[in-house]
Amino acid sequence: MHNPKIYYYVHTGHRIGLDRFRRACTILRLFKDVDITLLCSDFRIAQVACDFGIEKSVGIDVVRNIPHIANQGDKLIFDSDEANPIMLEDMKHFFSSFVHIKNDMVVVDDKYFKKYDKTIEIALFFGDDDYEKDLEKNFSFFNGLDLDLQLGFYYFLDYEDMLREKFPRHHEFEDYDELITKSKILITPSPQAVLENLASGGKPIYIQREDYTSKYQKIFDKLNIPVVKGYDKKQLVIILESIDNHNYYKVQQNSVQTYKFIKENLNL
Repeated sequence: MHNPKIYYYVHTGHRIGLDRFRRACTILRLFKDVDITLLCSDFRIAQVACDFGIEKSVGIDVVRNIPHIANQGDKLIFDSDEANPIMLEDMKHFFSSFVHIKNDMVVVDDKYFKKYDKTIEIALFFGDDDYEKDLEKNFSFFNGLDLDLQLGFYYFLDYEDMLREKFPRHHEFEDYDELITKSKILITPSPQAVLENLASGGKPIYIQREDYTSKYQKIFDKLNIPVVKGYDKKQLVIILESIDNHNYYKVQQNSVQTYKFIKENLNL
């Protein structure tokens, strides 16, 4: 009888960023005693997944190739919006257990729910991807702000070098956790970074990038997180002027609930 293997597929890439990947790593750490192979739609991040505590990771070029790695009857956690309804139905029949992680599912690692000294007054994390160099195109939006910059994983080398010169206080990709937890104010279009900074006691401001999902809007409304749309500099200035008195609501620590939900749906 086939002993089903468990896979976790996550959509990543130089036009997608790593929000889903960071969420997947958080979930996989909850299942550290379970043999799960992470499938990434990008070979580069799959090669360094071990730095995030992931023991098994494989890069695949397209989502359709998942059945080339898995066998019928295996189990799959699926974190992507790539599949159409027909493909999702096919997956549900191919795998004995299928868990679909929706794009707006909130999962924040327990490590962020601690008290951190805020040694960085205000920081910018534009996301792990910026293929169209939108940060450079919108430098005027950030002019006048004395920012620390968190560099992204998928930035081109020449672009990264230019940003290092533009922002003397820049932080490498490996310093992500330190910047997120130590920033008093974090300006970012990354929903995951917003939630992690808020959990660690920060005051995040969400920048809605045109190429990023807007499905987190209801969650941000519930948590009273300020949102800036269309690179509206006046709106950003107003938010910053009143941010010390802005009342944020706490993001819930839900690792136990997440673990139970996935465990039950995987029939473990």
